[in-house]
Amino acid sequence: MTACKIKFLPHNKEITVDLNKNLIHAAMEAGVHINASCGGEGVCGKCRVMIEEGEVEGGITEKLSKEDFDKGYRLACRSKVKSDLVVRVPVESDIDTGVLNLAVMPRRTARIRQMDFNELKEQGLFVPPVEKKYLELPKPDAQDHLPDVMRLVSYLKLQHGEHRISVELPVIRKIPDMLRENDFKITATLMRPVHEGRKTHIVNVQGGDATDRNYAMAIDIGTTTVYGQLIDLISGEVLAERGEFNSQISYGEDVITRMMYADKPGGLEKLHQLVVENINKIIASTIKKAGVDIEEISTITLAGNTTMTQLFLKVNPKYIRLSPYVPASTLYPPIKAVDLGIALGEHVPALVYPQVSSYVGGDIVAGVMGAGVYRSEEIILFIDIGTNAEVVVGNKDWLACAAASAGPALEGGGITFGMRAAKGAIEDFSIDPVTLEPMNITIGQKRAKGICGSGLINIVAVFVEHGIVDNAGKFDRDLKTPRLRNQDDIWEYVLVWANETQIDRDIVITEIDIENLIRAKGAMYSGYMTLLSEVGMSIRDVDRVILSGGFGSSVDLEKAMTIGLLPEIDAEKVTFIGNGSLMGAKMSSLTNRIRRDVVNVTKMMTNFELSETPSYMDHYMAALFLPHTDIDLFPKVRDRMKERRKLKKLNQT
Repeated sequence: MTACKIKFLPHNKEITVDLNKNLIHAAMEAGVHINASCGGEGVCGKCRVMIEEGEVEGGITEKLSKEDFDKGYRLACRSKVKSDLVVRVPVESDIDTGVLNLAVMPRRTARIRQMDFNELKEQGLFVPPVEKKYLELPKPDAQDHLPDVMRLVSYLKLQHGEHRISVELPVIRKIPDMLRENDFKITATLMRPVHEGRKTHIVNVQGGDATDRNYAMAIDIGTTTVYGQLIDLISGEVLAERGEFNSQISYGEDVITRMMYADKPGGLEKLHQLVVENINKIIASTIKKAGVDIEEISTITLAGNTTMTQLFLKVNPKYIRLSPYVPASTLYPPIKAVDLGIALGEHVPALVYPQVSSYVGGDIVAGVMGAGVYRSEEIILFIDIGTNAEVVVGNKDWLACAAASAGPALEGGGITFGMRAAKGAIEDFSIDPVTLEPMNITIGQKRAKGICGSGLINIVAVFVEHGIVDNAGKFDRDLKTPRLRNQDDIWEYVLVWANETQIDRDIVITEIDIENLIRAKGAMYSGYMTLLSEVGMSIRDVDRVILSGGFGSSVDLEKAMTIGLLPEIDAEKVTFIGNGSLMGAKMSSLTNRIRRDVVNVTKMMTNFELSETPSYMDHYMAALFLPHTDIDLFPKVRDRMKERRKLKKLNQT
């Protein structure tokens, strides 16, 4: 894809973006503020810019007059970059250039990292768990009375060097007819043992040569969503993927309410059925999209937190929430997928990721495996951010883990206009330091209808840096803007006026919303700090941070550090791996090396129950400020805020 250079005037900020990049997104990434309150649909008309050099596509709505168009004005939210550009952002008032240049920090998102199939091979990790072998067998006759199964096993040894083979009863039932219907030319599917020296199992036979058709499913069972991938076990390619909202949500947004429902008559069966239906929909959708026969799927690997795993396996999770918080099991044997209600062939084994504790589950183990934390020489801090914040620290020699209950604020819960990430959710934000007018960007550039997790973080961080809220999250009552108001004794800032929204109501963020975010980020931050202190370390001892979870790719690292959601660390040391649980499930589908190592990894992981760790509450109380009671833990934030205050005073004089 062609890269284009954009220079924004009068800021003299430059950025290189891909061809067809939306201009307002480019401005946000460059740290250039443009007034835009509607979210990017073109209805407020406030994001006018002048194209002084170069070409854009679009940028025209009824909000732009013909006279302005002829002068070179376009609406940034409707413009696509078509060449190198020089763009002038109109300055509506005489604002000090120093303030302008500091108005918005350039976005710093985590580098995205995914291990691919070639890396597995290069690192010697590719040991296929499921392989297919084609055989052309001699037919029995008067001199050759070798039984069908023995014939198959013998020639696997002779033609392919296979030893110590066992054949399961369902396969024995298929072999006689399969041989004779296919002129004794068949493909055997072999399930390799996780540990060397144990038997290889023949789990299926097919007519003819089917060695080029071998697939696996990888599934992440999340509290909110269930994701799946269809994987080609020969090329390592993901052929199709699909996500579904976890249907259990109807019976409880969080794991605690689902545990309580599961304890009611018929509740456990119902929750089991719902998640299995989600999985079956994902399987049906992905095989249809990829044009794969369901009989060609050889294995399915699943990972989820401890509660989701027990509900999926129809094991009552009631004791997970009761002290001393004990799960039913941490390890599960291979199970036939059909016995769990999964719509796959009866030869397909379901492999379920093991748990560490009641609140550090298979999803975190899968992320640690997929990200290679357990093989690293470096000290890594692995963080999975969601309703619960699970954290792991360590390397190839040792691992420690903990889980903090953060609440649903980052998924929209407890926020007046909070919502999950979807079209119309405000996901990015900046503010004019003088007029206090907002720049809202929504997902899909639709009219705003709410605020998603990354948007909430960005909004509050901008408020902190501009002194709009204090370190307790309270608004500066003396600010001169109609967007700040008191409604029923609750102070709030109007992000989007009602006539610019999808919902015909003003979209606001209140002090109560900010308080809920502070509690959520405080629980997360104190979880990291408690775990580090319990192993005798500080954030300075960490070589790398790996983020996993739903919004890690979109969250601005600087802003996450500004509010104290993340510890302050060099952004270059932060890597985002996406859905770590799904990544680990995929890796286990591709190689037995991961499957073999996973049990050892769970044994390595020392779990700390934060509720029973005395220092946790001290860390939590200290983190209930923006960014923290000890601002020296965030020196970059401290220095930026000092500089802003200094420039603000100079501008006022």
